[in-house]
Amino acid sequence: MSTPVQPSAASIGSVDAQRVEDALSLIAPKWTTWSAQTLAQQGHPMRVRDVAARLPFVSEQFVGKRLAQMHADGLVTRADDRHGAPYQLSAFGESLSPVHRALSDWSQTNLSLGGKVAGAERVEDAVRRLHLRHSTAVIQVLDAGGPMRFVHIAEEAGLDNGFTRQRLNRLQVDGLVARTGPRHGDPYVLTDAGRALGPVYAAVEHWSNPAATRKHLAPPAPVTAATRTHTGVPLGSDGIRTAAALRRSTAAPSALFSHAPQPQPRVPAVVTARSAPSRGR
Repeated sequence: MSTPVQPSAASIGSVDAQRVEDALSLIAPKWTTWSAQTLAQQGHPMRVRDVAARLPFVSEQFVGKRLAQMHADGLVTRADDRHGAPYQLSAFGESLSPVHRALSDWSQTNLSLGGKVAGAERVEDAVRRLHLRHSTAVIQVLDAGGPMRFVHIAEEAGLDNGFTRQRLNRLQVDGLVARTGPRHGDPYVLTDAGRALGPVYAAVEHWSNPAATRKHLAPPAPVTAATRTHTGVPLGSDGIRTAAALRRSTAAPSALFSHAPQPQPRVPAVVTARSAPSRGR
């Protein structure tokens, strides 16, 4: 008897790119993963101020806006609409656990973020690299076609040349695509990190399917919420200082999301020395 194919075994080309990106857009906004993991760790409804107290460098007002958006997207629920009513993860939000695991494992294996990175920050960094519209389609084309010039990528993906160039430049910066040479027209290839995205895309697509999600709900993995350990950084800051402080945070991440970073090459060795992001559009 044949063994059913699990979501993690799916290839990059087998997923629905738009479904994947629509799902990623729900968890892409900054602090969404932190908020979801805090609610999962506590395991009971929480008021905005209580969630904010467990997040580093985020104002209570911003946490309120983020939870309100998560409510609109179906990731959290409220008992009623009274001011100050607590939030808790919905069944849809609880089922994010496999997605977070897939993103964390992919990042751990393929990305070198430098220093000790909190688990939720690693997940959010991974989503930031993947959620932009049509990035998945570009990666699928390169996965299927091997080294390709950008005009051929645009043709295969059905995208405008200028937009394709812009997207390729961003994917290069994010370590998912590399150019095989320094010249403007040299072909592009997927990096090791780009080629390893199959399990991530499969987990996201599976989560985005309401029927599959309801059938295969898993309890949220325990997480340890972060605390404000660097009071010198202004609340609400979301710039370079915040990112650096998060990576140095002494807050202990959960067992599921606490993989220690291991430096990995971001692009294949044969390509690294010759590749640089294009400055053209």
